[in-house]
Amino acid sequence: MTNGIVENLINELSRLPGIGRKTAQRLSFFIMGMPKADAASIANAIIEIKEKARFCRECFNITEDETCSICSNTSRDRSRICVVEEPSNLIVIEKTKTYKGLYHVLLGALSPIDGITPDRLKIAELSERAKADGVSEVIIATNPNTKGETTAQYLLEVLRPLGVKITRIAYGLPIGGDIEFADEVTLSKALEGRREL
Repeated sequence: MTNGIVENLINELSRLPGIGRKTAQRLSFFIMGMPKADAASIANAIIEIKEKARFCRECFNITEDETCSICSNTSRDRSRICVVEEPSNLIVIEKTKTYKGLYHVLLGALSPIDGITPDRLKIAELSERAKADGVSEVIIATNPNTKGETTAQYLLEVLRPLGVKITRIAYGLPIGGDIEFADEVTLSKALEGRREL
């Protein structure tokens, strides 16, 4: 049995996504063994993000300013908007260093069962941005799961009348993977998304 303050930290850490009780317990004892300055630095970083972070007024990425560094970067290709579900998805795409356009973060995916309807997402704002002069393509990069596919289909219906080119990111086999170990859905999507060599 753990002491009250340790138990409290374990309970708080286990509220984080992907952190089960055992991991929370391991983290709690690790934090306890850290120098006080290091623990204070982590605590201050959490407080700072809660006080200073906000959503970009244009794309809804996380920023400290009214407009994020991507939207305010004049060298970005303003004719393309890549639509993602969460800011974390944007970060992953940016790490590829291949996409140079703008983004639009929906802040979720459609899920009527969970009460996530179109009005709870940043879809109306996307529609307005897609109408802007110079926007020629909207790239839908929602997750390849049921919620992501439902969201992609809904966006297609909303955006199609605007006359802008709408594309969807490809799915397929990971580089270095073996076909033998691919599931049927992944392999099916890889065949559908094939391209000429």
